[in-house]
Amino acid sequence: MRQTAAGPAAYWAPGTPILWRYRENGGAKFHIVRPVTVVRDDADLLAVWLAPGTECVKPALADGTPVHREPLESRYTKPRTVRRDRWLGTGVLKLAQPGVPWSVWLFWEPGWRFKNWYVNLEEPLVRWAGGVDSEDHFLDIDVRPDRSWHWRDEDEFAQAQRDGLMPPETAERVRAAGRAALESIAAWGPPFSEGWPAWRPDESWAVPSLPEGWDRTPAHVSS
Repeated sequence: MRQTAAGPAAYWAPGTPILWRYRENGGAKFHIVRPVTVVRDDADLLAVWLAPGTECVKPALADGTPVHREPLESRYTKPRTVRRDRWLGTGVLKLAQPGVPWSVWLFWEPGWRFKNWYVNLEEPLVRWAGGVDSEDHFLDIDVRPDRSWHWRDEDEFAQAQRDGLMPPETAERVRAAGRAALESIAAWGPPFSEGWPAWRPDESWAVPSLPEGWDRTPAHVSS
């Protein structure tokens, strides 16, 4: 994997492969790791492309049960591990504004018919030489092409609080971030207004690979 320095005053060039990672909730290890390709990176926005078929790291229950099939009451308390898997279906375009506690993802149906926006509430991204890191906050917002919206995963958000993965003060901060995201949706400013549904990846880009050391903690990071 080609490493490119990135800090407060440095940006990745389009086509650069980086990692988009999430730490486990209530822990320090990384349990979601996705190799992506930089589309745009500047003072206003980081845009990356998660290509179909990309090898990723995802959480899994130690007994082999897929996480989404485990009853909600025990989903976050059973022993976990991680496993490698391929990103199935169409690719995902991820957009993140510096310092903002959510990222905006775009999904398409086969044939590039735009499906929806997805607002993923999370810690603001932290940059390091090989990519960006965050922690997912469970609660999300689905935004349709007609700009209508609805909350996603409110049950998981509530269960995470019951299981001690999110203290009350963090939960309130996440709710506040969600309300701010809804204001952004209502205003329909960037990145919603920037024409991203018409974007297409460069055909010359190779699918980035999952490198050795995908789980390492950077010696130095900068936001």
